Amino acid sequence: MSGRELRTGRERRGWTQTYAAERLGVSQPYLALLEGGRRNLPPRLASRAVRVLNLSPACLPVRLQAPLSRVDANQLAQELAALGYPGFAYLRGGWKRNPAELLVSALAQPNLEPRLTEALPWVLLRYAAQFDRNWLVQQARLHRLSNRLGYVVHLAKRVLETRGEVESPAYRALDELENELSASRLAAEDTLCQSALSQSEREWLRETRPAEARYWNLLTDWRPEHLQYAAE
Repeated sequence: MSGRELRTGRERRGWTQTYAAERLGVSQPYLALLEGGRRNLPPRLASRAVRVLNLSPACLPVRLQAPLSRVDANQLAQELAALGYPGFAYLRGGWKRNPAELLVSALAQPNLEPRLTEALPWVLLRYAAQFDRNWLVQQARLHRLSNRLGYVVHLAKRVLETRGEVESPAYRALDELENELSASRLAAEDTLCQSALSQSEREWLRETRPAEARYWNLLTDWRPEHLQYAAE
């Protein structure tokens, strides 16, 4: 999170630095240093600022480390709930995570529960226009996730096309992201986080997968009509 984003969020609220500092639990001089870019926001303070100032979680710093670690399914579900995903609205939301970081972390899992895979196009629909696209493409290439991410982007675009929202900022952001990912499309066959597929399942998917999945060299039968919460 930059100082400019912090200041813009405070001003949008109509708060003085003194009042905002009180709500954030810091001193006014320290807040002035943060807004002026003379200090970096600690991660926990950035998370508090997102909540208190109602900022986009896309402002949050990313904390990915290579190699990417395995993530518990329940943890991912709670993080998606914190971002507002309707499919996990029954869970108590915890600290919010940068949605681009969550997306990369989820796509890097060898096996992902369908309820979690279904949520990924929603993340793009909600936050793609706010992503740091260069960072996301870089991470996809670094972790060999270009094909997985490319297909999820395709699913999200199809949802917007069905809605007739092809002129929206989200659609333009997704279209630019898909074009960049296409340039780094991998030739190796992959799955959409389903490494445990049997040989017979793989053979069946090679014959029945959508054309776009074939383009991205993925063995998957996910289609836009399977995304229950994408329109919310």
